[in-house]
Order: sequence, then C-alpha cells, then structure tokens
Amino acid sequence: MLSERIYTLRRKQGLSQEQLAEKICVSRQAISKWEGGLSTPELDKLKALSDCFGITLDELTSEDTNSAEKPAPNTATPAAVSSASKLGIFLCGIGALLLVLAGIMMMVAPASVDKLNESSTITLNGSGILLLLCVLCMVAGVILVLRKK
Repeated sequence: MLSERIYTLRRKQGLSQEQLAEKICVSRQAISKWEGGLSTPELDKLKALSDCFGITLDELTSEDTNSAEKPAPNTATPAAVSSASKLGIFLCGIGALLLVLAGIMMMVAPASVDKLNESSTITLNGSGILLLLCVLCMVAGVILVLRKK
C-alpha cells in the first residue's frame, strides 16, 4: 500500500514526519494522514515524494513490495556529513591561525626563528617545516570540506 511505502521510505532515510513535510512543502499532519491511509497525496505531492526518496513514481505507487526495499541514493546521514565538514573547517582554521602566528613570530622575534632553523636537522629549515605543516593542515581541511560522499 502507498501509506506503508511512504512510511517505510521515510524511516529508511531517517526523516521525521516534520522533516519530510518541510522537504516537500506540506504540513506534518498531511504526512501523518498519508501514512495512516486516511488520505492520498495529490499527483504533484507524489512527484515531490518520489524525488525526495530518489525513486520513480512507479516505484512509489506500485504494489510490488521490492521497490520499497531499495535504498535511497543519498544514504549519508546529515550528522556524518556535517561532522566531516566541521572537522575540515576546524583544520582550515587551525592552519590559518598557525600561519598567522608563525608570520608574527618571524617579524617580532627573528632570533627565535633563527634558533628554530638551527635546531632542524632536515635540509629544509625549521621555519619552512612549520609553514609546510600549517599549509598541509589547511589542505587537509579543504579536502574534508569539499569531498563528496
């Protein structure tokens, strides 16, 4: 039945009735009535539901129960996506802050920069390594923000 299909697909996507209602521009009560079998969505709302669930209208309205079992194309949870983005933004911020602090340190206390350069055993001097680490931190942050799931 259509009411069971809407309920099943909504739950598989991890959406509340209110969240689904917001996505397709109807009230939460309309979703409740559809899932309870008290009313049937109009054609434009059926199209919006099929788009939201990532299935065709035929799959949404057919009596074949196998079509409801197909996973929706976007199964990533918003929390997982936002946590990766938050981590990326955090890394970008830390990298930028460290770059600014390194620049200030080079201007205010050049003697400490010389000590850092002398302590480095790598051919690239100490301040160069510090700047490289800051840039790598920012690049890792940008990759986390921009990567697609």
